[in-house]
Amino acid sequence: MNIDLGSPWTLVSSLIIGLIGFAIFLYGKKETNLKCVGTGLAMCVFPYFVSSILLMWTITAACLGGLYWLGRQA
Repeated sequence: MNIDLGSPWTLVSSLIIGLIGFAIFLYGKKETNLKCVGTGLAMCVFPYFVSSILLMWTITAACLGGLYWLGRQA
């Protein structure tokens, strides 16, 4: 786990992404939607392993875009 504590924006971004992931996870658990559970769990975990803010938000956009795309396929 290599979080760059030198930048406060890294911590703020991790917190925001984690909270969004937690909300998606709770929604997926309530609705028994495995796509939302998986996406929410991934968004809660991956900020611990990524120290680049740009990469963090790119992965977040990919997760949310993938969730949207999977939702449209059903």
